[in-house]
Amino acid sequence: MRIISANTNGIRAAAKKGFFDWLKIVDADVVCIQETKAQFHQLTAEHFCPAGYFCEYHDAEKKGYSGVAIYSKVKPKKVIKGIGWHDIDQEGRFIEFQFEKLSVISLYMHSGSAREERQIIKFDFMERFMGYLQSLLRKRREFIICGDWNIAHKKIDIKNWKGNQKNSGFLPEERAWLDTLFDEVGYVDAFREVNQFPDQSQTTRYARSITVGRLTLLPARFAA
Repeated sequence: MRIISANTNGIRAAAKKGFFDWLKIVDADVVCIQETKAQFHQLTAEHFCPAGYFCEYHDAEKKGYSGVAIYSKVKPKKVIKGIGWHDIDQEGRFIEFQFEKLSVISLYMHSGSAREERQIIKFDFMERFMGYLQSLLRKRREFIICGDWNIAHKKIDIKNWKGNQKNSGFLPEERAWLDTLFDEVGYVDAFREVNQFPDQSQTTRYARSITVGRLTLLPARFAA
């Protein structure tokens, strides 16, 4: 199964820059999208649900902000829009496709770079989300959580790591949170499982200013 995660930074803008042409080339089974920045009723063109895919969007209440989506060649057994927390769900940050014994989640975690208040909100979400991720381990299914986590874990995951140590996305507290997620809770950074080289691209460009995996980690739990 090929699963792709992409922060489109506005799906309508991405469409104009070749996103859907690129999707035809990569031929993924599941596509997780973050930052759609659109309301579903605005996406009237056919390419916003490509032929051969089952598509669902979870929008933010605020227009032109946040939003996530998943496209899948196989129709899921169940679609869950939102994590069940109003402050998160009103910003359109979580959508889950449940298949037979596998769940695929598209997540858009907060960025705290705009101002200190947003960083506090991000830390609050991280604390709650850690408990949620721990609860998933008790379920009898596998999980692949794709998305823009807005955190770079290691020095090899970010350019100019020295200059970013005091910036949101590479703060010691954020990196320690991922240490706990991987080293103690038992999730796996899927990208780093197969690529341990620095300066290798977590950011595969398909068009100017658009990236796949911008500050993105793919934790996935696999049954023993």
